Amino acid sequence: MSVEGVAGDRRAPAWERDEVILACDLVVQNGWRELRPADPRVIELSSLLQRMPLHPPAVRGLKFRNPNGVARKTVDLVTSHPGYDGKRTKGGKIDREVLHDFLTRPEEMQAVAREIRAGIEDGSFERLPETLDADSGDAVEASEGRLLARRYFARERNPRLREKKINAFVKQHGRVFCEVCGFDFEATYGTRGASYIECHHAVPLHMSGETTTRLRDLVLLCANCHRMIHRGSTWLTPAELLAIVRTE
Repeated sequence: MSVEGVAGDRRAPAWERDEVILACDLVVQNGWRELRPADPRVIELSSLLQRMPLHPPAVRGLKFRNPNGVARKTVDLVTSHPGYDGKRTKGGKIDREVLHDFLTRPEEMQAVAREIRAGIEDGSFERLPETLDADSGDAVEASEGRLLARRYFARERNPRLREKKINAFVKQHGRVFCEVCGFDFEATYGTRGASYIECHHAVPLHMSGETTTRLRDLVLLCANCHRMIHRGSTWLTPAELLAIVRTE
């Protein structure tokens, strides 16, 4: 069998949250109605999904995210809508989660979809590292998808911004400590912990695009608080985590 034949027979990889967000956004724009494969909007989205840096070419196959597959995904989303009274198709967990997000926070999710589209179209996602959270060694979930999370963490780990934030913080407070729980690494670990802290970008994923990061957008956190903020697909704000710390 030829290599082309094998690729053509390969089953397409499962849809990532980023992809489902774009498909659901299209369904929303179409009044929560499914779209057909010949629809120009489906063809355009098919082309866009094929440019997303999520699935390597080796796992794609010849039919990867073609218009038929994209149209089928719009059917899955429409039939998962709580107001749909017809026969439901077998959509996945991510379909239901993304649908819920669009129903509960539509404006925010439409903004997320716009940011994902923009990042694909301008090629900025291609320049990002694939690892989401290299410091912890495992992937971090985000309801806004992997691509915006990659861009977000790349900004958090910018060493120049971190140094500027720490210097400004020391100038104001005289020392470095976690802005949520107050933990001071130097007080606990001596000189080994001096100036050690993690930098958190407090701006939401869909708003932290190609803009200049201001120091007031950054929050200094200990490793535990930083991890708790990013735990799960719905991230907390520093204020929300502080409220939890104060009540425990």
